[in-house]
Amino acid sequence: MSPIITITSEDIVAQLKISCKIPEIIEKIITRKIISVAAEEAGIKVDDKALQKMADNLRLTNNLLTVDDTWAWLKKYCLSLDDFEEIAYTSFISIKLATHLFADKVEPYFFENQLYYSGVVMYEVVFNDEDLAVEMFYAIKEGEMSFYDVAHKYIQDTELRRQGGYRGIVHRKDLKPEISAAVFAAKPPQLLKPIVTSSGVNLILVEEIIQPQLNHDLRKKINSDLFFDWIKQKIDNWDVIINF
Repeated sequence: MSPIITITSEDIVAQLKISCKIPEIIEKIITRKIISVAAEEAGIKVDDKALQKMADNLRLTNNLLTVDDTWAWLKKYCLSLDDFEEIAYTSFISIKLATHLFADKVEPYFFENQLYYSGVVMYEVVFNDEDLAVEMFYAIKEGEMSFYDVAHKYIQDTELRRQGGYRGIVHRKDLKPEISAAVFAAKPPQLLKPIVTSSGVNLILVEEIIQPQLNHDLRKKINSDLFFDWIKQKIDNWDVIINF
């Protein structure tokens, strides 16, 4: 017979402490309270239909396709149906509050920060040796090697090597300033002269510059970013009393 282990709420709190998770949990608690108070002040209401739709979305997000899947998931996380409804409720008012606060601010923010959302389709090989990077630059320029050949020979990461150094669509904010300046000044398709950075010597092929468009996904992201910045400011302004 297997031994029985009893775990109490005190055990859970103790484990959170020694795992150094308390600050993270406290921030989540404060966030939930801030959203709840602000939603009430804004007069945001949740009807049964909206709550059911949010619950269905949560099931899909967590791949809970059957009743048994849902019950197993609830059991795994020690949740009741009321707890699940609370998760759906908090998710709903969070989305509604973010829209209420920032929907009319997304477009002005986008136009003020368009450069921030510019993207580039690029290929990259990072060398440790600047002389080698320069040699490969001229080898490609003179048609002695292709960028793919160089990437296949000098990239250590298996998946990146298989992709020929393809980085996908990279946004300006994700590039080092010295790389960003060169990349977004390029006239694609263009092979850039090696760029020395703190992480090595970067040989970059710029395939395409992508100008930002305020589509649905970007609008949603900006709204979310503004909302979480707002929450962060609220958290910083709250005095918290913790009672264990």
